Amino acid sequence: MTNTANNSRRVAIIGFAGEYAGPATARLLAQRGHDLVLGEAAPSLVEELEALGTKVVNVTGLGYLLEASASQRLVDAAISNFDRLDSATTSSGAIVIGRFLKSSIDDFHKAVRGCMEVPYHFLKAVVPTMIERGGGQVLIQTSASGGRATPGAPLYSMARAGANHLVKNVAAEVAEHKVQVNAVGTNFMDFPGFLKASNAETAEGRAKVEAQVPLRRLGTMEEFAAFCCVFIDGTSGFTTGQFVPYAGGWA
Repeated sequence: MTNTANNSRRVAIIGFAGEYAGPATARLLAQRGHDLVLGEAAPSLVEELEALGTKVVNVTGLGYLLEASASQRLVDAAISNFDRLDSATTSSGAIVIGRFLKSSIDDFHKAVRGCMEVPYHFLKAVVPTMIERGGGQVLIQTSASGGRATPGAPLYSMARAGANHLVKNVAAEVAEHKVQVNAVGTNFMDFPGFLKASNAETAEGRAKVEAQVPLRRLGTMEEFAAFCCVFIDGTSGFTTGQFVPYAGGWA
């Protein structure tokens, strides 16, 4: 497909549309009049979105955006198919748990690659295009652990903090170009990766984890997607350089 979309509609990239809050975010943006470039979306999701009248380009083989070329493929798809890019968001991160004194340099590299290099590559791909086109909105999904010490996951927390600070620095650098760059960091979310890493896959284990959350429950993908959309749907143009925890009051 090449330049077949209505160019008056906003266009958004969702880097990971096949998991986490990607599907829920895609549905909300479609309902709000966006055409979409999706990374690794399920065919059923693409069909659902197209039934809403949304034009969708699904980019596959991205390898969790670990390489710079993967994020660039998403941007190239937006420009070649829609000739515009208004907003972009992606989840990121490799969960690395365990105490610092028992960690290895391989653990360190895994945390940095998944939690810092992915946001770096994504920002390097989308921000220059937005500057060239006169503005845009970027939201990097990180972790609330980047906002406080996290016993049991120090390398993960460290790398997440680095990503959050990268967002702040990039935002300060490009604000004059009308490009907004923000981060939202989650914890205690109801999705398989968190449940497994937190030993919360049983009712007893889940209860123990929920007891750590001030709101005494886990967050849902649908409510998180609704929160994310404030930063990328074009309705709020006066916030940039922010890191906002989304963790039920934990951070």
